[in-house]
Amino acid sequence: MCREPVMAPRQAAAQNVLALAFLGDSVYSLLVREALVAAGDGKAGALHARSAALVNAAAQARGYERIRDCLTEEEAAVYKRARNAHSAHTPKNMSGGDYHSATGLEAVFGYLHLCGAEARIRELFDIIMDKEQQP
Repeated sequence: MCREPVMAPRQAAAQNVLALAFLGDSVYSLLVREALVAAGDGKAGALHARSAALVNAAAQARGYERIRDCLTEEEAAVYKRARNAHSAHTPKNMSGGDYHSATGLEAVFGYLHLCGAEARIRELFDIIMDKEQQP
């Protein structure tokens, strides 16, 4: 699906990185849910459990490691700003490192979404998911 950019890349990069992460969390979650439904297991409980396993700080931190070397200079800058941003708290039961890395990944997805870079989002997501499915 192609859509118009919401804003220019420079404008998107200037947004508060935690706001980019807020948006990117939804983008990433939707992509995971689409992938799970497309895979064919239509039972809601199973879908929810698998989604929760893929959309959490630890899984997203692993996802970042898979795409780290693929990021453009601009994407890497957004990631680093978000990873280093101070948030109000770190949720229980997760490491601070994973949480900050996941925030960075989400910010990249939010940034790309605002730029209308759906093909790039899909490219990065496919790299993450392809390697997620491997043992």
